[in-house]
Amino acid sequence: MAVNSYARVACLCRNRTGLLRRNQSRLRQEQTAIGCAPSALRRCSTVIFAGLAVSLISFSAGCAQLGLETPDWSKLGSKLSMRSQSPEKEDPSDEFDDELTTKVAVPMVGDYTTFTGLHRVVLEGVGLVVGLNGTGGDPPPSTYREALVDDMRRRNIREWKEIIRSPDTALVVVRAYLPPLISKGDRFDVDIRVPGDTGATSLNGGRLMETILSETALVPGQGVMKGHVVAKARGPIMISPEEGETENLAGVLKRGRVLGGGVSLIERDMALYVRSNFRTYRNITRLADKIGQRFYAYDQYGLREPLAKAQTDQRILLKVHPLYKHNYPRFLQVVQNIAFRETAVSRRVRLKRLEHDLLQPKKAQRAALRLEAIGDESISVLKTGLKSKHLECRFHAAHALSYLGESAGVEVLQEAALKERAFRVFAYASLSILEDPQAHLALRDLMNVHVDADGKTTDSAETRYGAFRALWTLDRNDPFIAGEQLRKEFWLHSMETTGDPMVHITNRKRAEVVLFGADQEFITPMAVRAGNDILVTSRPGSDTVTVSRFMPYGDDKRKVVSKKIEEIIRVAAEFGASYPDVAQMLVQADRQGNLQGRFEIDALPQAGRVFYRNGNRARLGRSSLTPNMYQRPRGEEDSSPEEEFNDGPDSSSDDASEDAISDQLAAEGLSDVPTTFSMSESSASESSATPASESSPDDEPATFALAGQQDEPGTASLVDVRTTKPPSQDSPPNGRGLKNKLDPFGLFTLSKQKE
Repeated sequence: MAVNSYARVACLCRNRTGLLRRNQSRLRQEQTAIGCAPSALRRCSTVIFAGLAVSLISFSAGCAQLGLETPDWSKLGSKLSMRSQSPEKEDPSDEFDDELTTKVAVPMVGDYTTFTGLHRVVLEGVGLVVGLNGTGGDPPPSTYREALVDDMRRRNIREWKEIIRSPDTALVVVRAYLPPLISKGDRFDVDIRVPGDTGATSLNGGRLMETILSETALVPGQGVMKGHVVAKARGPIMISPEEGETENLAGVLKRGRVLGGGVSLIERDMALYVRSNFRTYRNITRLADKIGQRFYAYDQYGLREPLAKAQTDQRILLKVHPLYKHNYPRFLQVVQNIAFRETAVSRRVRLKRLEHDLLQPKKAQRAALRLEAIGDESISVLKTGLKSKHLECRFHAAHALSYLGESAGVEVLQEAALKERAFRVFAYASLSILEDPQAHLALRDLMNVHVDADGKTTDSAETRYGAFRALWTLDRNDPFIAGEQLRKEFWLHSMETTGDPMVHITNRKRAEVVLFGADQEFITPMAVRAGNDILVTSRPGSDTVTVSRFMPYGDDKRKVVSKKIEEIIRVAAEFGASYPDVAQMLVQADRQGNLQGRFEIDALPQAGRVFYRNGNRARLGRSSLTPNMYQRPRGEEDSSPEEEFNDGPDSSSDDASEDAISDQLAAEGLSDVPTTFSMSESSASESSATPASESSPDDEPATFALAGQQDEPGTASLVDVRTTKPPSQDSPPNGRGLKNKLDPFGLFTLSKQKE
């Protein structure tokens, strides 16, 4: 029965096909005889092919009823396309709309892969601090003491008993977080603390001896297990200045940090893992090839070398492109947005669509990122975005162009850094990679105080120091910022900038003192310390300052110099002052009002801030997307890098996290203090109706520094040096939850300052 039905369907199709062919032949004969018009012929052909299509559909239906395999007519269908070629029926304006409405599903690399190797590795070790001037102690028997003794014996130190018992030494636990993608020989910060009751009362003025750092892990049933030695640490310890009653600083003085004290002995690689349902050697090779076509380098012989290499059927070893060395989060975003399968036609259609999205503020970020992933072919499209009337669109276009080696957006990046604090950190990251004189000049100009056409002054510590860090990353030999290294421990930079003078010191990564405004002088009278042995004094109305060093054993030193801050720092370093000693001197001078201008600590721009788009709140990225040249210490990030990138290539805003932090601030009585951790608007009353185009350029984040005029003498307090509004009298004196975010290592205490 089934065979007879199939035969009837096939016979019917043959009869209809023969009839159509005879009709078509007859039409051609009539056209030849009477000269049929082309339009009439096209109409007749349309009828003929429509009949043929009906026959094919009938045939397919018969096959389906009989349970037979339906033929694939896709190739034939493409040849029988019935699009009209009549010029009078075509509308040129419809071409753009057709391309935009064409849905081209282009799979991305991020759809099939996840990143690994972005977590921070916890390192620990037991070390010895020397030079404590009687504030050390003899530690009691413990596992820490046994570890220290074993290390000293391996180093063939015979007098280890006397050294450990000395009141000038202290046993400490050293902890560090090895950053991702670190190279062998790179430096990182390490944190120091005195464990338990060892008799040590203060680490002020101490120096950490070389300590071995290894990976640690807590294994159930076996306790803490140590892994391979991956780093070493040493250097002067920076803590809060010691003043006032010791009991108020008992916890603070037993903790510290060695800036850049850790040295990595290994290189940490990053890898891509393919999802299990896509795991084959063919797919892993294709993925590596796609990434390698976009990102590659040249070896010592000048041969092109892809930066992605397939190692197994699931793992791709990935190296960071040199342009993204100081902003690897951006590199990971671009890799995720590389097209995995795309034809030339699809690429052209997608470029047209992305050009359209680039001019829409809400879609500009994603469009610019995907255009950057395409490569040089998208440069002309990105340059059209520089002409947009929206600052957000212009910024994203300029940001992507910089990583394609184009300096056409330098002016836009400078404008974004000055006017919109949410864009600032990314604008500086872009300017720091442009080997162009315009980028150098733009960063120099951003270090000055600006006055707009309306006479409004923009004096943002974050803007000025962020520009310095970007220029130092771009060219540390630039004559405008060229500094000098003192005692091979820290750097001193003095720059000719306009506006109010400012002194900036760092509490992370690189030990440096930056003077914005050359020839800054101390205001007399003054009496400050630089460490335990160096005293800096000057009488009222004096034009000179005396720097003295008092030695317990040996001759004292004394030198009379001018009141210039730069000269006094040099003399203090000559007398043996370390970077923590110089920082202590500057903090005390600021407290006593001996500085002419502002005093700032770590005024760094951050990612994940809120801005206003057409009156609505929006966020640009998250804190984990902060370029690594501006990243905060461990404990201050909102999310880990792996969580950020493995969630997907799109960085959407998350107002819930900000609301949670705002609720916490309100609960702690600190809702009036604008902070970076609340994603940084100003107070609600000032920012509720402030659009992005009208946001105040000097609305910088809360920069927390060691403050002066404390309610408790000797308390090293972190206060908001930006806001001029006094805190609420109903607020509690301390916000412990916020303090843990601002100072996760417990280096300072947090208290409110009365203006």
